[in-house]
Amino acid sequence: MKIRLASTLQKDSIVDGEGIRTVIWTQGCPHHCPGCHNPSTHDFKGGFEVDLETVKDEIKDLKGQDGITFSGGDPMYQAKACKELAKFAKSQGLSVWCYTGDTFEEVLEDKEKRAFLDEIDILIDGKFELKNRSLDLKFKGSSNQRIIDVAKSLKENQVVLVPEYIEPKVYAPLYQKGEDLFI
Repeated sequence: MKIRLASTLQKDSIVDGEGIRTVIWTQGCPHHCPGCHNPSTHDFKGGFEVDLETVKDEIKDLKGQDGITFSGGDPMYQAKACKELAKFAKSQGLSVWCYTGDTFEEVLEDKEKRAFLDEIDILIDGKFELKNRSLDLKFKGSSNQRIIDVAKSLKENQVVLVPEYIEPKVYAPLYQKGEDLFI
């Protein structure tokens, strides 16, 4: 089986999930979110194809990584191949995170995507929304996106967010522009 990637595996990422991670950048995304930080990954014919065994060999040789993260593009549109890689990564003791523009609920409706979900520890779901963009968010680009504990969500039959990544609601600014702030 083959997978279409946007680039070679990116090691030592600290922004694509908890810990030190290797990112698998998949090629192809139907969402075309305005403001996407990876528009070159949208074309389903772009990037390059590689055999899964080659990627597994690279995963096997990883050192000093806490896990792998599927991003892109949208990995859910190559769910069968990604599932195989995720399963292999877990057999190597690595955690699995995945970004998708689909919602958790949409993923549940598709047989292949649902099967991939079984191999994912943390899912960041939802399209990137430029109007909700913030550089203060951890591991996501816009506030509408959710960081989901997949195992708990499947067990409880409802979306369970990872508590440490739930942003507090900000109801009013702490001070007005132009005021001095003394702490």
